[in-house]
Amino acid sequence: MDAIILQILNGLDKGSAYALIALGLTLIFGTLGVVNFAHGALFMIGAFCAVTLQRILNISFETIDPTRTDFLGNPMKVKTTYVETWFGPELGASIIDWAVPLAILFSIPIMIAIGFIMERGLIKHFYKRPHADQILVTFGLAIVLQEIIKYFYGANPIPTGAPDVFKGSFDFGVMLGFEANAIIYPYWRLVYFAFAAVIIGAVFAFLQFTTFGMVVRAGMADRETVGLLGINIDKRFTIMFGIAAAVAGLAGVMYAPINSPNYHMGMDFLVLSFVVVVVGGMGSLPGAVLAGFLLGILESFASMNEIKSILPGIDQIIIYLVAIIILLTRPRGLMGRKGVMED
Repeated sequence: MDAIILQILNGLDKGSAYALIALGLTLIFGTLGVVNFAHGALFMIGAFCAVTLQRILNISFETIDPTRTDFLGNPMKVKTTYVETWFGPELGASIIDWAVPLAILFSIPIMIAIGFIMERGLIKHFYKRPHADQILVTFGLAIVLQEIIKYFYGANPIPTGAPDVFKGSFDFGVMLGFEANAIIYPYWRLVYFAFAAVIIGAVFAFLQFTTFGMVVRAGMADRETVGLLGINIDKRFTIMFGIAAAVAGLAGVMYAPINSPNYHMGMDFLVLSFVVVVVGGMGSLPGAVLAGFLLGILESFASMNEIKSILPGIDQIIIYLVAIIILLTRPRGLMGRKGVMED
């Protein structure tokens, strides 16, 4: 029983990342009709926003500390960060320690700006082009962004630590009545799941309960009619592209302590996220979230040694097998609109 609970937790962790990326993909496809293969790169850029802020906060200068001497008796040079100088040692150290959560505020304007530039500068020219053209140009853009990150940050993963208060693990075993240490799960992964739930809830609330969101949903259902009402739906869709970019970026920021950022992490999540979108239903936001968590849990269970001993390599293909079964039996996906992907 404890192994099952642990795999469910692992699945929710993976599913959170899949759901957040797939949510942004679905927002873009549902509003603009664009298949955006550069969306994984936005996830990667978000993770490197956390890396960048952490490096900025750790910029330091050398000073002479007369109270400390080396083995020759000379005063020692010590490095002091500017943040600690400006805010004091204790507050400065806390700010550095909380670099990843603070990167949320740092990344939002950056990701929205990148989203606007992508949509206005490139993707708007491909609205009426075939999906194959959209895939090729956005995939090419993803490679360009990936190589830019590789040039500035290198090819090796960059460890990015969570705040000290969230280091360590939570003992679910004691809470659920099992033996101590039976179910141990890292605090930050629980934080990531809670964060994903908040972001997903905020996006749905924004679309459901705000006038802007209602207009966007109407535009997703019937773009021409909304345009005839005198509403500039294109402007709203551009804003939604920026919001989708921000969602992907925030997913990357908070994922940085879980998986050390590297230049190809966007590609690692991209294909899986597209499978999630297709399984959930093209254009269906609830379907993307449901499929993200469902496939994350299935992948987690497939990675168990007991399962892999019976079906070697099943953990590498389980998501694709599920996608094949779903598309053969229900081409529009779990919650896709009738007629989508069925012609």
